[in-house]
Amino acid sequence: MALASLARRKVYNVSRSFYSASLTSFSRGFASAGSDENDVVVVGGGPGGYVAAIKAAQLGLKTTCIEKRGTLGGTCLNVGCIPSKALLHSSHMYHEAKHSFANHGVKFSSVEVDLPAMMAQKDKAVSNLTRGIEGLFKKNKVNYVKGYGKLVSPSEVSVDTIDGGNTVVKGKNIIIATGSDVKSLPGITIDEEKIVSSTGALALKETPKKLVVIGAGYIGLEMGSVWGRLGSEVTVVEFAPEIVPSLDGEVRKQFQRSLEKQGMKFILKTKVVGVDTSSGGVKLTLEPASGGEKTILEADVVLVSAGRTPFTAGLGLEKIGVETDKVGRILVNDRFATNVPGVYAIGDVIPGPMLAHKAEEDGVACVEFIAGKVGHVDYDKVPGVVYTHPEVASVGKTEEQVKALGVAYCIGKFPLLANSRAKAIDDAEGFVKIIAEKETDKILGVHIMAPNAGELIHEAAIALQYDAASEDIARVCHAHPTMSEALKEAAMATYDKPIHI
Repeated sequence: MALASLARRKVYNVSRSFYSASLTSFSRGFASAGSDENDVVVVGGGPGGYVAAIKAAQLGLKTTCIEKRGTLGGTCLNVGCIPSKALLHSSHMYHEAKHSFANHGVKFSSVEVDLPAMMAQKDKAVSNLTRGIEGLFKKNKVNYVKGYGKLVSPSEVSVDTIDGGNTVVKGKNIIIATGSDVKSLPGITIDEEKIVSSTGALALKETPKKLVVIGAGYIGLEMGSVWGRLGSEVTVVEFAPEIVPSLDGEVRKQFQRSLEKQGMKFILKTKVVGVDTSSGGVKLTLEPASGGEKTILEADVVLVSAGRTPFTAGLGLEKIGVETDKVGRILVNDRFATNVPGVYAIGDVIPGPMLAHKAEEDGVACVEFIAGKVGHVDYDKVPGVVYTHPEVASVGKTEEQVKALGVAYCIGKFPLLANSRAKAIDDAEGFVKIIAEKETDKILGVHIMAPNAGELIHEAAIALQYDAASEDIARVCHAHPTMSEALKEAAMATYDKPIHI
């Protein structure tokens, strides 16, 4: 079935079960223009919070956003997604200059890293973007309060402002969008010097000779890549038997081989049971995950990257009766409403992928519900990207997940080695993999390992959103020469045969 007809037939299901106590705030009325009470108060100015605030204002709701950091954008913009991508790009440019430029006829006598300049470029990008969000707040007439917000009732937030004062912000509807924090490990104290979180890893004063990364997830592999390109000997210690467990198994294996070729070492199925910083460096005591003989691993810097945990403590949730699960996530219904009428939650503080773009979609959908409209976020179709080189991007189900469901399926793959654009620029490591239901050809999952996989994945995301078949992608004319042709060829391989292999 063609995409257009599928789009016309697409109907979102917004009539699933709700908490009996929840109410849409539309029925509670809106604040008058001269009132001190807001229609919407957003606690947290990260990707979910600031987007929710702007969208609420665009829908005509009087809105205030409270942010403790003093700069908008949350972890993502200040000490996460944005600064890490800046360093990933800068370090990649250095690595290319050192190892690849000569192949393209560009030669020079020497190349060196100016780390302070690299960090300054990163900081400039962050500063410009945070100021940009403040500009968007002014443009959309969002009131911005800088301070730590704590709920004292279902309609009041007490704010300890960053200038030392206190104010109470009132709202008919409160959205909790406080994001997440670094997950700590027992017995390991992060000092942001020798033992660092991702925040500290973004601001090291010098390139460590030996860097150990605890945790082989998205963040650990990205930051390991940055410092590995700049000269660190990088070793990744992971408790699980494989890296990035959420990835498709076949992609994961090729991805690990690629990182190993770049010099990254992996110690899997291993846990850290001891840390010693008394000698000037760091000595980690390792033990097999299943138990056994202990070994010592030395490092100059250790990056703890074992995941993130929802930031919900200290918000006054217990006082007003907001329900959370055992790991602190706030329980919400399909309208993002908690069990307390008028209190909502979005982003990393609720179940679902801990991703900035997912939080943004949550924010838009939540305020649409508050305004009496209909919102929708399909967590099964949220793309994920590892911004290494090559990048790895996925949307939909992995082959393992499809197999577990007992669905008969077909797979189409196409290597970048057979893609003309990738060969022309001498950057042809990776492949595209499409999984489709055998009977209907409906696409179930797409997985890409390629230099710009994070951009290529969105064609697949649109296809999944509209229940497209692999033939739908295959019959779309793709510009030549582009890497996106690899996706077209993989689609052809799924329902029929590719041309160029």
